[in-house]
Amino acid sequence: MIREETCVALTCPSCGNDQNFLVKTLRMHVVHLEDARVEVSDESRPAVLEVLCDECETALNFDELDENVRRELLLTIGAR
Repeated sequence: MIREETCVALTCPSCGNDQNFLVKTLRMHVVHLEDARVEVSDESRPAVLEVLCDECETALNFDELDENVRRELLLTIGAR
């Protein structure tokens, strides 16, 4: 069985990088303290705060990315 990989097109407008990007996320955790133990009782899915080119650190506007690229990125990192 041949498995096809999904091709996601994302290119930095400043330097042309199309391989490596930094995705900054925020994830919230609710912790419960009991008898000197810390347990996570709830955690949110990560929300994307910023997408940066890993080469030149140019910020890419996440809302302006192609819908398929946004969807694939969110699915890959488990975000909403």
